[in-house]
Amino acid sequence: MERDTLTRRDLLVATGAGGAGTLAGCSMLGGNGDGGSTAATEALGEERAGELAERFAPTLQFDADETWFPTDPRPYATDRDGERVVTGFDAVNGYLEAYEPDAPPSPTVFYNGRRYRDSPLEVVQFWWYSAFDQFTTNFHWHDWEALHVFVDGETDTAQLYVASAHSRSVPNNEFIDPGRRPRVLSELGSHSSALSLNELADSFQRLPLDAAAADVTNATLGVVEALSELPVAYGLPRDEGFRLPYAIPELDDAPVYEHPELPAFERRHLAPPELTVRSFTELASPPSELPERRSGLALGPEGDAAYELVPTAEAEDIDAFVGPQLSFEFAVPGFVEDAVASHLTATATPWKQSRYRNPATDISDPNHRATLAERYDAIGEGGPAARLVATVRDVTPDSDAPEGEGVTTEEPAVESIALVESNPVAVPSFQGAIVADVPAGEHRLTVNGAGRAPHSERVEADGPTAAGADGTVAMVANEDARKLRIDTEGTDDDLRRAAVEDDFGGRIYDSRLDGRDAVYVHRDGAYTAEVRDAADEVGAFRVNPDPDGDADDPVTVERPRTGKASLAGFLGSLSGETRDAVADADDGSSDDGNDRQGGGNRTTPPGPAGGLATALDAVRRSAVRALERAEQGDGQGADRQLQAVATRLDRVGEALSSARENVPGATANAVDRRLEQLQRRTEQALDAEKL
Repeated sequence: MERDTLTRRDLLVATGAGGAGTLAGCSMLGGNGDGGSTAATEALGEERAGELAERFAPTLQFDADETWFPTDPRPYATDRDGERVVTGFDAVNGYLEAYEPDAPPSPTVFYNGRRYRDSPLEVVQFWWYSAFDQFTTNFHWHDWEALHVFVDGETDTAQLYVASAHSRSVPNNEFIDPGRRPRVLSELGSHSSALSLNELADSFQRLPLDAAAADVTNATLGVVEALSELPVAYGLPRDEGFRLPYAIPELDDAPVYEHPELPAFERRHLAPPELTVRSFTELASPPSELPERRSGLALGPEGDAAYELVPTAEAEDIDAFVGPQLSFEFAVPGFVEDAVASHLTATATPWKQSRYRNPATDISDPNHRATLAERYDAIGEGGPAARLVATVRDVTPDSDAPEGEGVTTEEPAVESIALVESNPVAVPSFQGAIVADVPAGEHRLTVNGAGRAPHSERVEADGPTAAGADGTVAMVANEDARKLRIDTEGTDDDLRRAAVEDDFGGRIYDSRLDGRDAVYVHRDGAYTAEVRDAADEVGAFRVNPDPDGDADDPVTVERPRTGKASLAGFLGSLSGETRDAVADADDGSSDDGNDRQGGGNRTTPPGPAGGLATALDAVRRSAVRALERAEQGDGQGADRQLQAVATRLDRVGEALSSARENVPGATANAVDRRLEQLQRRTEQALDAEKL
């Protein structure tokens, strides 16, 4: 790829406009292909289905800024080439021509009844249709949302509620053994359905709070420690205090509301400007002023207005819901050569989906499926799903580090978007968590966010798998991003992994390596790039990006290698850099940014700081000799010099203790962090079998 960053529109053009197989507003997570069911289903009788529909009809609570309320698509259906279809143009124009904010046209909820044969388990499904979907991760004509109510026909009690989230890769919002009629909080624009079953009727409660029960009973994330107590449910981020910017859908390279075939569509029909960004990449940093959710119109038994309850059978003559491909900006790093762009598509017709006939397909929580399997032979537990799990963190300068020489990570300012190449459905994060159910195997995971540089990595999924570096994906604001590239061209080593760690922030990137790789890092960090080969031999390289450089002018590690020579060279660079930092701090001078690799040419300062600088310089000299021996093929000679490095590092520790009062605290902190790494890399060099 010639450019370093591609937009989503570029990829749509490159890969074709059509996206096959995506079911917008649908979830089919985990287990085997039939959702864990071991028995066939059949339609409930009309009387029983109607009875359950009346009893469990949900109240639908919408955002105050919502435009696209549930409506009846049948008036927009037309005959085309022998099929009955609803086009996006017809549905949007027809809906908007009749639309009034306080009186949406033809509020309608459809229902479908199923029962599992030779089982008391029954299900009533509620389906509601919106003419348009606008969100951060997806746009499409036609939006079908679903709520499944599993009922024991013998006891006449509800067993499980399953409310649809965004896609087949996003965990649904579910509740086992609910005690009240369902109430659904609809997310602005996307219409993702969060359950609200406690006394706080207008808000989503992920965890119990005081006397209020949680609104989901989904299991927690055990794969990543930081997320170990977070129920795996999409929820409702803007109702939980998290920021979620919306994007503008485009058609034919212009905002959709400017299209000549949509005369009734105006800008005011989309999410309001204060919630919207036009370009993720043009923002210097993530937006900080985004309003939280506000409750608006409620439809249904406990709402402000009623909707018509209609059997889905009355709409099943509609064969398809169609519309041209929409697009929006989703930046993908230019070094990702196999990116996929087919995640934007019109929704599948409900009665053509497998979950329409077998609602167990939509149970996303394995504990819920297992509970139903214990109660009903018709439901199988299903097989384990491969699941990618990570928490997103923002990278910022560390106040304990010298200026421009260390970063830390903190809770994200806004939610992010993830895309997995093998399952091209954009996944929104919730409470900073990314959870994507994928087929077992190797995947490319790309994470994007408003005002952030994109992050991309390879990860092997086998059951629950932590993505990122120890389960953390570190994101950098565009204005602070610098590209670090690892170019394996010309190396003879069979390199398999690449990692990057900062002196203060620790490991911030860890990925399978296949040829060239790159990552955006924060300009104020001081980094070590690490590679590993097929034999798990290690190589390390010091990287200090120019804080005043260009974001896409990369710092490149060329022809990286593993073994003693690589590690000895790294030890020389880092000890020399640290020696120079001590000398500069002691005489009050500052680095001009051009000699951060450390050449050992500074004048030795007097006193305890001078002793520390001298000890570090002794380490550097021994490391240089170890490098020379390794490159000459003298493994024993290299190890003798590395043993000298280890001994002299002990003296560095002693000198640091004596000099702490004579060097700035931030510099002492940096020496302390680098000393730990020097010791660790020395051990790796001594253990290396490869020269």
